Amino acid sequence: MGGMANILDLSTTAKRFRFIAVLEAITWLALLISMYFKWVEGHKEAVAVPGMVHGIVFVVFVVVAIWTGITLKWSPMVILAALISSIPPFGTLVFEWWAQRTGNLAELSTTPTRVSAG
Repeated sequence: MGGMANILDLSTTAKRFRFIAVLEAITWLALLISMYFKWVEGHKEAVAVPGMVHGIVFVVFVVVAIWTGITLKWSPMVILAALISSIPPFGTLVFEWWAQRTGNLAELSTTPTRVSAG
């Protein structure tokens, strides 16, 4: 339960970013599964709800990524990388892992110094 309690801790900007990044990836998965049911099984309405939910979470991720970048003083290239990460499935997870390793996610990072691209 420690891992789940950890992801639900929204007390800092970096922790809120991580939560939304994971949520965006989960909604991507739901959308991919629903697309299978739409295109393979023929249930045309299968993507309606997952598509809407993913769209909302996508917009929230964009806003949170920009806010996090400003708050944590990311370079414009790191902010751009965060925004681009929302396009491919599970890209937000890859970006979040990279941001932790490179010191861009404050207290979540594994390195003490922040490295910015650009």
